[in-house]
Amino acid sequence: MSASAASKRSEPSTDLGTAERVLLASEGRRFTPEVIEVAARLARPVGGKVRVLTIARLWGTGLGLPHPGLRPNRRELAVHEDNVANAIRELNAAGVAANGHIITTRKPWRSILNEAGRLGSHAVVMGADPRRPWFVGDFMWSQEPYRVRRHARIPTHLVGPDGPG
Repeated sequence: MSASAASKRSEPSTDLGTAERVLLASEGRRFTPEVIEVAARLARPVGGKVRVLTIARLWGTGLGLPHPGLRPNRRELAVHEDNVANAIRELNAAGVAANGHIITTRKPWRSILNEAGRLGSHAVVMGADPRRPWFVGDFMWSQEPYRVRRHARIPTHLVGPDGPG
């Protein structure tokens, strides 16, 4: 990939364009109305579909093996289920076909991009906190959207507190 393609991918976009298959993803945060609207604006003009994905955090391993106590509990999964259901409901109300699911993982950016590739998505939309310096951001779960954008080969639209960017 050329340097100009990589820089275009990370620059804020004012014209979102359109996408037939959109992945609306979250590393666990709630989908805000602004994030849902960006996904709908991408998919609606071409009659596209949106796949809603949220990540339930897997906390690690015990003695090098997956440990059931480190998996999300029922309450945490119920919160994720509500989040996905609400996003699907809002997208359907906006006239966009949508479905979704939850993935449990330690590496959200990798799972999000694997899912985008598996589905043949044309764009990823995520909510994002303000960007932190790299030496702090690499340790923060809330900076996953920037890792997704950095590794993505498709347009990745991050919607922060100030709107799409």
